[in-house]
Amino acid sequence: MKVLIADDEPLARERLARLVGSLPGYKVLPEMASNGHEALQLVQEHHPDIVLLDIRMPGLDGLQTAAKLCESPEAPAVVFCTAHGEYALDAFAVSAVGYLLKPVRSEALEEALAKAQRPNRMQLASLGKATASGDDMPARSHISARTRKGIELIPIEDVLYFIADHKYVTLRHVNGEVLLDEPLKALEEEFGDRFVRIHRNALVARSRIECLQRTSMGHFELCLKDLEGETLTVSRRHVPGVRRLMDRL
Repeated sequence: MKVLIADDEPLARERLARLVGSLPGYKVLPEMASNGHEALQLVQEHHPDIVLLDIRMPGLDGLQTAAKLCESPEAPAVVFCTAHGEYALDAFAVSAVGYLLKPVRSEALEEALAKAQRPNRMQLASLGKATASGDDMPARSHISARTRKGIELIPIEDVLYFIADHKYVTLRHVNGEVLLDEPLKALEEEFGDRFVRIHRNALVARSRIECLQRTSMGHFELCLKDLEGETLTVSRRHVPGVRRLMDRL
């Protein structure tokens, strides 16, 4: 996989080049960009598979550059490498598949590059192609969460469930869990076609439902695929809806 690095700081470019060069399967292009205009030109000339892109650069910044790249049907995957965590949501609008905070760690970079493989690109290209009206905004294909790794982008198809607990929501996915500072109701409104409410504080991915069972105490529990040994409580109010959904699955 060919990787283009775009950063206005020479030391940052050199460090990223060393990190990428130490990973198998990736080759850093010898020419690197110091601003957005150079990045667009090098993409046109060399057709990299992945672009590691800083956000704050002179002239055309990283977000503007990524937006320009989105216009191409053969756009490379974009992974932002930045010292600023406040642009994570903006990254969705320009099809970012990774958002790493500097200093970039080798493990986090390797994980982000793995997510940036070509089969995912056209699917991710729909990110942020919303109209000016919030009501017309399409559901995100990824959810961002701040973790010890920086900003993680979690594919919505990897999410098993959301559970609200006081002011935070726990997002459980196939590789672990993260905390979100988003209300459960807003998540239900955005992803209601892919998730079903099973309790006043829980949403479950429809595609992950395996079976509904009743305990010896008369309570109802839901078993999910990829969640061996763990069940989720279904409130009596939501049991009929879950049963109807399972009949259609």
